[in-house]
Amino acid sequence: MTTINIHQAKTHFSKLLKRVMAGEEIVIAKSGKPIAKLIPLETPLQERTPGSAIGKIKISPDFDAPLPDDILESFEK
Repeated sequence: MTTINIHQAKTHFSKLLKRVMAGEEIVIAKSGKPIAKLIPLETPLQERTPGSAIGKIKISPDFDAPLPDDILESFEK
C-alpha cells in the first residue's frame, strides 16, 4: 500500500486512478496522517439496459389503494 500527500494526489490524480484500477490501494495523508484510501471497486459497474425487466414485474391495479385501517393504525402509533 502506497501513501502519498494531498498535493501529490491532486497533481497525479489520473495516474493514481490507473494504479487503483490495476488493484493497488493508495492512502492519502495530510501532514503525515492518513485521511483517505483509494481502493478499487469490488464489483465493476455494469451498463444498465433500459427495459430489461419488461414482463418480469407485475403491478396490481390497486397498488395505490389506501391501506386497511388495522395496518394504517400500526404506522400511526
